[in-house]
Amino acid sequence: MSDVQTAPAREGFPTARPDGFPASIMLSFLATAGLFYVNIMAAIVDGLVSGLGLSDSAAGDIGAANIYGAAFGALIAVFFVKNVPWRPLAVICLLGLIAIDLGSIFITSAEVLILVRLAHGITGGLLVGVSYAVIARSGKVDRTFGVLLFVQFGLGGLGVMVLPRLVPIYGTAPLFLALALFSAAALAMLPFLDRYPPKKKLAIKHGGVAWTPLLMTLAAIFIFQAANMGLLAYIIRLGIDYGLERNYVSTALGLATWVALAGPGVVIVVGKKYGRFPVLFAGMGLTLAGTAMFHLSAHPAAYMLANCGTGITWGAVMAYLLAMASQFDGAGRTAAAAGFVSKLGLASGPFAAGKLLAAGYGFSGLINAALIGLALSTIVTLLPARRLDREKTDG
Repeated sequence: MSDVQTAPAREGFPTARPDGFPASIMLSFLATAGLFYVNIMAAIVDGLVSGLGLSDSAAGDIGAANIYGAAFGALIAVFFVKNVPWRPLAVICLLGLIAIDLGSIFITSAEVLILVRLAHGITGGLLVGVSYAVIARSGKVDRTFGVLLFVQFGLGGLGVMVLPRLVPIYGTAPLFLALALFSAAALAMLPFLDRYPPKKKLAIKHGGVAWTPLLMTLAAIFIFQAANMGLLAYIIRLGIDYGLERNYVSTALGLATWVALAGPGVVIVVGKKYGRFPVLFAGMGLTLAGTAMFHLSAHPAAYMLANCGTGITWGAVMAYLLAMASQFDGAGRTAAAAGFVSKLGLASGPFAAGKLLAAGYGFSGLINAALIGLALSTIVTLLPARRLDREKTDG
């Protein structure tokens, strides 16, 4: 069967087959547009410090405000995704993101940027929540979330490799222009997506929500995202603090992000063939090992390996966690809830990391804090994964 429908399905547009691979790619761009700044957060934080002269703590606060706004927007989506037409809402969100990103180029005040990026986050979070709900209605949830992480890591790697080199020359303009261009690309793809109405039935057995594994899955998402993002937001600053050259740091981070495509690639190819528990068990173990290796960042090879290892496992683990959360509701509300919790974790990480650095714990203390969070996340990840494997449900 072709991935493009043989007859126009809507308003004269040939739409991609709802569960086809092209649809997975376009849905991934749509979901990524609302949160692409997270994938280049290290470049943004570094750009705010080196381009505008802000402190590490102030730059972290701006990044945190952006993601806290996204968490609030994703929370709003939980209550709207079942009944509100998703396509017009996505158009409004994308146009809003483009306008806010272009306006951010001309702002130099940290206080004003916090408010503006908070508004950006709310808009983007609403878009992500809606996108996750639509993905939950597609026929290939695990694969689509794998493609989503593949897109984020691939283009994020390009961003962190290129953008830090442009900031000393052009200031923060390249950062916000990159975000606006990505939203424009997602907007161009939107007409070719199918309708994706809510499903009539739940995606789990026995007809009701199993609250314990759902809440554990959401907790795992929050802790995992907070621990990883708290470190990633300052990963460029960390490398420089350990004595590495700026050009090496940005190149290493970009290359590592591309290597990390292997993580979501595993999800795309393997899916649930072997169950989620074995993959998550191995992924969390490698995440802990890679994070601990950041203590050796004074050695360029160790810094590169640590970024590669944690990047690979981040993509794989998050794809599985988001797919797990989507199984609890046919309309996509639990998937939208996962988007909210994910953004809350992504925001809390840089915020807490900035405070740790301001308190004088240094980057070594930041690494240790991330390790503690990841160890806790491992525990609350594996229990619901084992239960869902036993259920053998198809999300």
